[in-house]
Amino acid sequence: MTTIVPPKERECERCGRTDTWNDDTGTWAVVERDGDRLSGDPFCLHEWDINGAYNPLEEGA
Repeated sequence: MTTIVPPKERECERCGRTDTWNDDTGTWAVVERDGDRLSGDPFCLHEWDINGAYNPLEEGA
């Protein structure tokens, strides 16, 4: 059986914004590190690092 596994983290290649997936709210949330939100440039058209190298398929036993 094959399972689709969505990404749990993403980072913008342009401005450095970093998000993680929040299962409770079903949305992306900006990462906080050392009290700073890694929100990047609010006017950036984000280029997420999830590309053809990411494989969302997981083979089951």
